[in-house]
Amino acid sequence: MKTNIFSLLIISFISIQINAQNLNTEITENTDTPYLLGKIDKSGLESDNYKSWFTKNYNDYEPNSTIIEAIASELKNYSITLFMGTWCGDSKKEVPRLYKVLEACNYPMDQLTVVAVSREAGMYKQSPQHEEEGLNIHRVPTVIFYKDGKEINRIVEHPVKTFEEDIQNIITVNDYKSNYQIVAIVDDILSKKGTKGLKRKQKNLLKKYKGKVSSMFELNTYGKILFNTNRIEEVIAVFELNTKLFPDEPRTYMSLANTLGFSGQKEKAIEVLENAVELFPDNNNLKQNLEVIKSN
Repeated sequence: MKTNIFSLLIISFISIQINAQNLNTEITENTDTPYLLGKIDKSGLESDNYKSWFTKNYNDYEPNSTIIEAIASELKNYSITLFMGTWCGDSKKEVPRLYKVLEACNYPMDQLTVVAVSREAGMYKQSPQHEEEGLNIHRVPTVIFYKDGKEINRIVEHPVKTFEEDIQNIITVNDYKSNYQIVAIVDDILSKKGTKGLKRKQKNLLKKYKGKVSSMFELNTYGKILFNTNRIEEVIAVFELNTKLFPDEPRTYMSLANTLGFSGQKEKAIEVLENAVELFPDNNNLKQNLEVIKSN
């Protein structure tokens, strides 16, 4: 019996050590600059390769004390998951500010999960354990607020106002609309109705959002995330919508054509690019893209 207890203690100790080793994993090989990957905590962000930007941006930010006092008690009823990239400019700016706000609120840090995602092409904005799967993480940082295990709302890339004000809205009236609403709407349609549903909704989406989306990169980046998880049919539907939201942007046609070509729909890809060349006869990138697809 004593031997069994001793063995269990050894196994528990090894398990703890493995979990500790998996926190704040740093990637240094085959990369220009090191970055953290997977679950991390503040100590990782304060380590040698990251403390210069983390400490500066943390110290430079002064939260609104009045709002902090108003939100501190209720915020503790929420758990938070933060997705970030230590290689990402927005994460470097915003994450230290978020930590400053949470600490000012005396937020229990055991309710905060922080996941550092990859910048590599095949794993772009993904983590080794894929905590991001099914959560539509297309921009970082993304801060997700949960209550009773259910997502309540999220802050995407940067606050609409400030972290204090955005959080106050989320935990009170919760009529908060994060950045990149077109992506949130499209992702919801795809998850519930699929590509057919997105095509049926296209006319309404164009009526509501054309001229109101900040740039073609909102859906273009989202499409790249879908591509990395092999959701090719959905990528094509998203890029088709993007060509209609931004008909004067040549890159939308190239993204669509390249995805069609990748999926084996060479003739459709050629048709998209030939039509685009007619629209933009002086655009050499479109012409070169067309020649590449024709030659493959």
